[in-house]
Amino acid sequence: MSTEINFIEESIHTFKPTEKKAAEYILKYPDKVVNLSVQKLAEKAKVSEATIIRLSKSLKCKGFQELKLRIAYELAKSENTNSLYDDIPSDDSMKSFIQSVSQNNIQSIQNTLLVLSEEDLEKAVLLISNARQVAVYGIGASAIIAQDFKQKLTRINRWCEAAFDGDTQLTVSANLSEQDVAFGISYSGQTKDVIESVKVAKENGASIITLTKSGDNPLSSLADVKLNTTSLERNVRSGATSSRIAQLNVIDILFLGVTKSNQDRNIRALERTRKAVRISKQNG
Repeated sequence: MSTEINFIEESIHTFKPTEKKAAEYILKYPDKVVNLSVQKLAEKAKVSEATIIRLSKSLKCKGFQELKLRIAYELAKSENTNSLYDDIPSDDSMKSFIQSVSQNNIQSIQNTLLVLSEEDLEKAVLLISNARQVAVYGIGASAIIAQDFKQKLTRINRWCEAAFDGDTQLTVSANLSEQDVAFGISYSGQTKDVIESVKVAKENGASIITLTKSGDNPLSSLADVKLNTTSLERNVRSGATSSRIAQLNVIDILFLGVTKSNQDRNIRALERTRKAVRISKQNG
């Protein structure tokens, strides 16, 4: 099976049987699929044309033509970078480490651009900008992402609570209301503590934003706004490296959007916090 078409691989477990059958054919023969019509692909994959159209839409494409363009784009990129797609390269030279890690991170951001919805980002920015309080949840590596967003929102004087364990998350969720936003972060979308905390927040009327890998999962199924990333981590999952970079990139986009929503006020807040930290260091 091909390993280049990552955005399909990460979603395949969510497809219906006939869609999965078509997706498996695409993963096996991506270079052939880009030259096939929808009728020909349906014939070769032994599914209906309607299945191909549904699969394309499940992958957030307007139709099969857009899906083919995305596949062609991925194939073109992989020609020059496929040899670097290892979590831990076989070559133990420092040059190899530098190239492998850097390329994986770059590729994860580029792949995320294919699954990240501008419309959903705009909705998320609006919800966060208008929220009384934003509660951000993450466990393990995702806690780093949550902490980063809390630090950013705090700098522009936004009320944000970041919780990194189940008990604290549930405690925060119990006090949320329809004025608030709960933001659940989990690359797999299957982190039990985050799911349970987001459920409580939703029951209390809070708006829900999730940041997970592409494709349906238990956490994103609870969301009012679903944000997706994709990465190249397939085997070792060494410290959730490239997925973390892709998630941090989304956080930066959100922060810029929220800052822009009330730019003058937020820039003043950034300057106040920068000045306070500078003076504190000078006095220390």
